[in-house]
Amino acid sequence: MPTLYDVPADALIEALAERLADEVEEPEWAAVAKTGSDRELPPEQDNFWQVRAASLLRKVATDGPVGVDRLSTAYGKTKKGSNRYQVAPAHKGSGSKKIIRTILQQLEDAGYVGTEGSAGRIVTAEGRSLLDSVAGDVLSDLDRPDLERYA
Repeated sequence: MPTLYDVPADALIEALAERLADEVEEPEWAAVAKTGSDRELPPEQDNFWQVRAASLLRKVATDGPVGVDRLSTAYGKTKKGSNRYQVAPAHKGSGSKKIIRTILQQLEDAGYVGTEGSAGRIVTAEGRSLLDSVAGDVLSDLDRPDLERYA
């Protein structure tokens, strides 16, 4: 059976976002919330919330146990500024902890993510099963010659 490591991350996140559309709902405030302190505008994607939820579920599965602080750093962006007067190195901005925390709480309510004491959040067996089934669907949709090894 294929796992989340056997398929490309972008294809897995896209398919997982479609599957999570019913279980993860975007709050009203998310339409005006920025994804980080260094951003100027909120995201323009229609399904941003589901895509970020799918990405977070994958990130918790690969890096877990992981906390909101480390996830905020991972979803941050390097501030580059102008190239004309470059006298200082680039600074790292962090991602929105409110968005990450809210999505993780919704994934916990759905049963896909759990807490491991003070170490952080981990993927539950149900979450791992969802990731593996979506990975199997994605792998069957891809034109791969090594597909016979999973049959």
